[in-house]
Amino acid sequence: MLGLPTPTLRPSAFTGKPGDGPPSQRTGDGGILTAVTTEPDDLAVRLVSTDDPRAVAATVAVQAGDLDALDRLLSENPWLATARVGDWTCHRTLLHAATDWPGHFPNGRAVVERLITAGADVNAHSKFSSHTETPLHWAASSDDVDVLDVLLDAGADIEATGAVLGGGTPLADACGFGNWAAAKRLVERGARTRLSDAAALGLLDRLQAVFAEQSPDLEVITMAFWNACHGGQRSTAEYLLERGADINWIGWDDKTPLDLVDEAAEPALAAWLRARGAKRANELGG
Repeated sequence: MLGLPTPTLRPSAFTGKPGDGPPSQRTGDGGILTAVTTEPDDLAVRLVSTDDPRAVAATVAVQAGDLDALDRLLSENPWLATARVGDWTCHRTLLHAATDWPGHFPNGRAVVERLITAGADVNAHSKFSSHTETPLHWAASSDDVDVLDVLLDAGADIEATGAVLGGGTPLADACGFGNWAAAKRLVERGARTRLSDAAALGLLDRLQAVFAEQSPDLEVITMAFWNACHGGQRSTAEYLLERGADINWIGWDDKTPLDLVDEAAEPALAAWLRARGAKRANELGG
């Protein structure tokens, strides 16, 4: 596009689904835009393709912990801090790159702090076919407690939805992927727990409080029991089994509670389950 400033996107352009907003325009570099503006870069959010050299260099600097390179790139291209990298149907931010799996990148805390200081939105949602996660979701999924704390200190929404696991919160990701350090820190920082989260973390008092109000459906109890075994928590597993949980329910990844416990090398809990009739999935009849 000759004779025009580099097209930029307002943040509001990311609130709908493809086709919801004004007719899109396609730029020469492959970015899909809903609006072209000539306002300064700090007043708009730019969408850049994943192969844009500046986005590539910034992502490399972020994940390598190269603070000098990151400072230089942000100084020369301040819009990178808020940019969405990808296209209209699939994009993320540099904060997502800093929290991507497996996490724990060099200088992770300092990198995230620099991006936030430069204007990065700690509550920006990514956009993928199966989820719209925030950087906090990604930090939880990577069990990166240091970066998780930085994001929360900067105002990240601990109850943000959009997780790859059921569209839930960062705690749902942390518990679902067995990232217990991140899960415990989220609870310490005030995250609300579902019955399954409390079971997986061994928070018996929270289970008791739920049952004191009203007993959940049997399906919910069974799922919580499965998660208690996933977390290796005998106390909450026993409590839920006494209240009707199905000991051989096949859950995520086609695994029974005993499958989970055997994989986690929890012999005492496995023996307790076996003594009560637990079986592995391949031992159950069709």
